Amino acid sequence: MQMIQQTADLSAYLAADEAIDHHHPLVREVAARLADGVADSYDYARAAFEFVRDAIAHSQDSGDLRVTWRASDVLEQGTGICYAKAHALAALLRAEDIPTALCYQKLDVVHGLVAVRFNGAWHRQDPRGNKPGVDARFSLDGERLAFMPDSESNELDYPVLYAEPHPSVLSALKAAPDRPHLWKTLPIAL
Repeated sequence: MQMIQQTADLSAYLAADEAIDHHHPLVREVAARLADGVADSYDYARAAFEFVRDAIAHSQDSGDLRVTWRASDVLEQGTGICYAKAHALAALLRAEDIPTALCYQKLDVVHGLVAVRFNGAWHRQDPRGNKPGVDARFSLDGERLAFMPDSESNELDYPVLYAEPHPSVLSALKAAPDRPHLWKTLPIAL
């Protein structure tokens, strides 16, 4: 799939916003802890990915009813759905000057993941969290995502690389008082 940057300006993929608040002290603290002892930005990116994938519970899998959407809240509360976990990973990567985009797949509902830029190319990563039947891995040598869309079921990969969360995703997250309500309002397409 040919990925398309929403903007040609790479600095947009390093920026902070209300959801990817990488200037927040907690995000900076976690980023510094993950960066301590790694050899280079590749090792840091892998460490950040594995931290978000493994240490931040996917709220659907864990049964947590809370809805998080801001990266610092995801890190503080240790929970979030795919979008929230993508926001947290984007914040940790951007905190260390690694260009990171948000990207989406259309499955039963819209699924959120990220793409990191290394060696002049974008590489999608899915920090959703592993469970039986899901084995996402950090990879710059071919995708190891949680899900592969089934075109026969009208599933697809959206090619756009967003610098900020998609407005329909962010509004659903912000408006949801709890996860059961969120499940009723998740976008089914972008």
